Amino acid sequence: MAPTETEVAQLAQVRDRLREQHLHPAAERPATVGRGIHHTALLSSDVERTITFYQDVLGFPLTELIENRDYPGSSHFFFDVGNGNAVAFFDLPGLDLGPYAEVLGGLHHLALSLTPEAWAAARSRLDAAGVKYQEESGTSIYFTDPDGARIELIADDLGEMYGSKIG
Repeated sequence: MAPTETEVAQLAQVRDRLREQHLHPAAERPATVGRGIHHTALLSSDVERTITFYQDVLGFPLTELIENRDYPGSSHFFFDVGNGNAVAFFDLPGLDLGPYAEVLGGLHHLALSLTPEAWAAARSRLDAAGVKYQEESGTSIYFTDPDGARIELIADDLGEMYGSKIG
């Protein structure tokens, strides 16, 4: 159930307090210790279908396909999503994981940044493949991958969200 207007106002106050307490001006923030997201790992129920979707429809090249070191017989494969970052997948043969479910504490969506030109081309490939999507603000496309994970393709630069700096 969605929060009431009173609850929304209270949540906004909490957000304002947290921003005031924890969000330091850019010039005062320490440098991050991170180098970037090495990879995000999702699950695949069909390796070839996932490769075809991410490489041929979305445009992210497959860069590696190896055995998963944690589960004999399982594949661990990677797609280049730019700037040295990867989206990886596991298949886990023999385990009945059931269908993807968006759950509290789980993955909500994965947002991948593309140039506006690459974004438009990916949208055309989604159309050609018959993938249903929701377009928002002329810069974001939301859809589900073949296993049901929610993916966003966003035409904003890294570190920006709808024209505002986030990083």
